[in-house]
Amino acid sequence: MKRLTFTLRDPISNYVTGTMTIHSEEHIVDVHVRSGVYSSDTIFDYTHGYIATRLFSRNACFIMKIKKDIIPDLEEIGRLAFERETMRDVYSPNNVWAQFQPGSSRLGHFNDWLLYGKHIENLCTGLPLYELVATERA
Repeated sequence: MKRLTFTLRDPISNYVTGTMTIHSEEHIVDVHVRSGVYSSDTIFDYTHGYIATRLFSRNACFIMKIKKDIIPDLEEIGRLAFERETMRDVYSPNNVWAQFQPGSSRLGHFNDWLLYGKHIENLCTGLPLYELVATERA
């Protein structure tokens, strides 16, 4: 199984704040961020076409459909992670802004997990699910 892991460092302090692991054969990317109230785990599931982020401070999962025009593909995300790991300052113009509707959460059910896949199910089971929609920066 081909797997690459990259460390994610704070651009100012250079401390390791997270890791990104790319599972090429499964078409999955795991991102783990450990940064106090901003700590999160994220799964990019390219097979099912969804991204899920579990924010530990909110005890919730946020799910967004992968849109190819705004989310890098598996190879591109690997290249960006490699650049970020090897160069201190990397500029990426590819920020994605998203919004959710407060109060619109629900718990995942069988049909949700069929749609989102087992990796997102493992990340989000038992947590409120919020659907994210890509938007312009405010």
